[in-house]
Amino acid sequence: MSARPSEWDKYLLGSVLFTALLIGGGTASGLYTDTLIEIAAIVSAAVALSRTSTQTIPGSVLCLLIMAVALVVLQLVPLPASLFADLRPELLLGAPWLVDQTRFISVGVGRTIECLLYVAASAAFFLGVMRLRPDQVYGLLPFFFMGVICNGLAGVIQYSLSDNIAIDGLLPFTINAGLFANRNHFSALLFVSIPFVVYYGLFRGHLLSGAIGLIALLLLLLAAGSRAGVLIGLATTVVSIIFLSARSRISGVSVFVLFVGLSVYGMGAWATIEAKDLDPTFGRAEFARTTMAGIKENWVTGVGFGNFQKAYQLYEKEGMIFRAYVNHAHNEYLEIAFEGGVIAAALMAFYLFLLLVAFTRIRRDALQKTALLSVVFLLVHSLADYPLRTAALAMAFAYMNAIIFHRGFAEGRNQRPELVEVDHNGDKLFVPVGASP
Repeated sequence: MSARPSEWDKYLLGSVLFTALLIGGGTASGLYTDTLIEIAAIVSAAVALSRTSTQTIPGSVLCLLIMAVALVVLQLVPLPASLFADLRPELLLGAPWLVDQTRFISVGVGRTIECLLYVAASAAFFLGVMRLRPDQVYGLLPFFFMGVICNGLAGVIQYSLSDNIAIDGLLPFTINAGLFANRNHFSALLFVSIPFVVYYGLFRGHLLSGAIGLIALLLLLLAAGSRAGVLIGLATTVVSIIFLSARSRISGVSVFVLFVGLSVYGMGAWATIEAKDLDPTFGRAEFARTTMAGIKENWVTGVGFGNFQKAYQLYEKEGMIFRAYVNHAHNEYLEIAFEGGVIAAALMAFYLFLLLVAFTRIRRDALQKTALLSVVFLLVHSLADYPLRTAALAMAFAYMNAIIFHRGFAEGRNQRPELVEVDHNGDKLFVPVGASP
């Protein structure tokens, strides 16, 4: 019998990641493809978590996940109606359960149950990856690249056939860009891939293939029709190269701040340049104002995850009601606060704090720094869109966070012997401390 440790965990979780990138590009609710991904993620993570592992999960991260899932479950628990007095408008009291004296926090229980499965699957996938060895975590990267390549090839076929081609019947949603229903989410996948391609070229010794991949990504961004997207892609490329090669704390912090600033500027340019194409009548500023009005009246409990569209309509101005309706706030932070209330806002702040703490600890690991760049970009993108509402990007986001918070990379660095430079017969050699040349 071979003493080599089993790799089944890696292949199971990698297959989930690859499958999510293939069929998880829809944004509508009730998609059977999303359900398949969620079931596969939970089952694969259960297999990984059931096996013996030396990898531990940081307590603060585990606490955040538990609180996030518990918050969604709380919205599905029938509570005394008296608790909701003066906390929300009468029209949003929630559906009665058995008797009128009890209410749910969620105004749409079915949609919140869908969100619970979505959150639980993402959290399970994250925990499953966290239990893998560092080399197995790195081994998931080819699955991610394969998913990006398949989306890229689909995009090439689409853009070579027509300027605007939609594919119906292949998936339960209309494919408009790559394998995504939304071209902006397709662009988001391309953006988050750039730091990994730069990492692959700079640190894995594949400079030529990395350069070819980078050029292909930028060309696809251009073909996707997002003029500002090209600007952000170029900025991300430059900053990725600088950030990943930076070694000192000062330079790392400086480049990190520069990256955030350029990303925010780029997203502002995106919203400004493409405003006529994306929302000619409404405008994202109006979405934000209306959503904030809903937050003010529901800040304690929220309206229930998945119920933005239903609750948003109550706060729209009469002059802003048209044939086209608003399905999302196009600002993930405002939408989560509207649906989850003050507790959801606090959990978002807690996550950002954990991410900041992690940044101070991963300066010496290139792969973790790469994942951090991609995560930050998705977080910045979420200021003007809702990329994490697609299963494809949600699973990629979970994978990248697992890289960032994985303790195995730091433990591996601590176990490496310290090298010192010595002169041996005129030659410069690097030997471990305590060894003789």
